[in-house]
Amino acid sequence: MKVVITGGKRGIGTSITAHFEALGHDVVPLASADLDVTDEAAVARVFGELGPVDVLVNNAGVSSSAPLKRTTLDEWHRQLDVNATGAFLCTRAVLEGMRSRDFGRIVTVASLASHVGSRYTSGYTASKHAVMGFMRSVAAEVAGTGVTANSVCPAYVRSDMTDATIANIEARTGRANGEEALAKMAALGRLIEPEEVAFAVAFFAAPEAGAINGQSLIMDGGGIQQ
Repeated sequence: MKVVITGGKRGIGTSITAHFEALGHDVVPLASADLDVTDEAAVARVFGELGPVDVLVNNAGVSSSAPLKRTTLDEWHRQLDVNATGAFLCTRAVLEGMRSRDFGRIVTVASLASHVGSRYTSGYTASKHAVMGFMRSVAAEVAGTGVTANSVCPAYVRSDMTDATIANIEARTGRANGEEALAKMAALGRLIEPEEVAFAVAFFAAPEAGAINGQSLIMDGGGIQQ
């Protein structure tokens, strides 16, 4: 299968890319230098050049943390644009081709923030709720076909994005235990490893997962149960 992974060359994306490559798939990881997922024309051009896509992994994402009163409009828009609009544009670019072949898997790497809110993450949480709603709408649209749309929703994952969050916590509190503070926020009691996210993505992408559609897989050790 041809697997296209946005944000596939850093952070969680590198593990997702490696996992699919190990399974023997034709993997196309895209970095921001290859594709601006917020640019409609660029998305149309890149996906037009790629040809048929069997699996799309919407993994590109950004985050920032600040109290609401210090959250700028630019940061609000940036997170909505990359995390939600980017998934919309990339999904739209591949969906009709998938439907015409009666097969396709769309997997979005969302976040626990797509289900619950937390302090100082208004823009990020709003963007992840938005992309979750979008995935559910796509799932409803493709129901009964060979195409599925699902989301993986981990708690904090060991990645460069989380490293920035840890640094922010430590700078704000003056303590060197930022990772421990994040780990305590999930029932699992530790950070999620990127390979665990890659496994969950590959599960949704498997041909055998055709009956699973419109679902969100929460990865937090059992804190949120659905």
